[in-house]
Amino acid sequence: MKINYIKEINESNVYDVAEKTPLTLLTKISTKYENTIYLKREDLQPIFSFKCRGAYNKISNLNKTQIAKGIIAASAGNHAQGVALSASKLNIDAKIVMPTTTPSIKIESVKKFGVQVVLFGDSFDEAYDFAVEASKKEERVFIHPFDDPLVIAGQGTVAKEIVEQSNEEPDIFFIPVGGGGLMSGMSIYLKKYYPNAKIYGVESEDAPTLHTSLENNKPTSLDQVGLFVDGCAVKRIGDETFNISKNYVDGVILVSIDETCAAIKDIYEDTRVMSEPAGALSVAGMKKFIVSNNIKNKKIVTINSGANLNFDRLRHVTERAEIGEGREVLLSVKIPEKSGSFREFCEVIGRRSISEFNYRYASNNSANVFVGIKTDNIAEDTKKISSDLNSKNYDFIDLTKDEVAKLHLRYMVGGKPNSKINEKLFRFEFPEKPGALLNFLNKMKSDWNITLFHYRNHGSAFGRVLVGIDILDCSEHDLGEFLTDLGYKFTDETNNKGYSSFLK
Repeated sequence: MKINYIKEINESNVYDVAEKTPLTLLTKISTKYENTIYLKREDLQPIFSFKCRGAYNKISNLNKTQIAKGIIAASAGNHAQGVALSASKLNIDAKIVMPTTTPSIKIESVKKFGVQVVLFGDSFDEAYDFAVEASKKEERVFIHPFDDPLVIAGQGTVAKEIVEQSNEEPDIFFIPVGGGGLMSGMSIYLKKYYPNAKIYGVESEDAPTLHTSLENNKPTSLDQVGLFVDGCAVKRIGDETFNISKNYVDGVILVSIDETCAAIKDIYEDTRVMSEPAGALSVAGMKKFIVSNNIKNKKIVTINSGANLNFDRLRHVTERAEIGEGREVLLSVKIPEKSGSFREFCEVIGRRSISEFNYRYASNNSANVFVGIKTDNIAEDTKKISSDLNSKNYDFIDLTKDEVAKLHLRYMVGGKPNSKINEKLFRFEFPEKPGALLNFLNKMKSDWNITLFHYRNHGSAFGRVLVGIDILDCSEHDLGEFLTDLGYKFTDETNNKGYSSFLK
């Protein structure tokens, strides 16, 4: 389907369900980063996300025959709400397929519109495949979440509003990317009216769909995607969205979970709105770009694409925001196991604010201390702390960027095995649903010697497991088979320095 995107965006009737959202000046962030920074407030839509725009533009253009057969969609949450709201407004029968990992806040938000909700699969892609097959069997019209010209045009109305709201041409735009619907719709419109502006997509490091596709010059499926930024957890960008993006986007910025969490905090401090992770991506990317390129005195626009955040995920956000903002240093420090060694170590740390201090006896000679230190300037303070520790001949490791340390070590009681074992250590991430942990354990051989096990639930979407296995009781073939059959994202952490300090 070929359309004139500019014409379709200008004539779209999305405002039957959508609101014209404000372009808010972020005063604190602007001052801190010495630029004039605006936030497009799509969190203020009726469904707290921009997705109602594209869904309604598509559904409102269906003919009578299509309407009579009903519609179906697959979504991790926000598109589902957009489809449900649109179907309710137009009195169309609708079925929504959602992954079992979808935050409950999004599931309940869909159900309130009176549509049928089906939970299937651990990821958007599995829900998508199920919905496509169901659309064929039931002859329902499939409402694609991003790779449809009318959906893209609906999302493009965000850009139309920015043009109407801006007194002068912005210099740089930062737009979050999942399947690419928002990016493609906005970029094609913005380049029409602001040809000199730079447009950057922002993706999570563990879901680089557009970044990978641009590198390969074609839409490319990722083997796995991270689950924290669930609103952008898409394995493959759309064909149409890719074709548009490659011609209109100036680059892609990848951000970490820590940087995303820090951006959620930034948005909250300026607006008192708690963004969902996908909603904070553009602010995270903007901050990273400004610092890396020494950008000053520019007019910058970012997008808060949604605020459907499960409350229990706040725990993880707050844990990681300080590190993401560069306000906490994590260290493993070896101290002598003798009287007064604690005091001597604390004297070296001085009057610095301690966020965490964990210690466990290790031997008669030495002990490892896990310490978190708050900082306002992580680069300078890390250098000074390192210098102070070196001057007193302390053996230490910087664990600030170590995922095992951040996810597991700081929450575990220290201790090392008494007997000699040949231990391999793995870190797993898997979709959180009833029975997920049991499924994980059931796929392990019953006669394996599990030497370490630490599990953390990160909100309702995903869990993290750290597992030690004595490979003396486990063949390399069985281990490889287990890792392959399990199908979960994993990392071999056997050589992790934090693990060696505290647990090995």
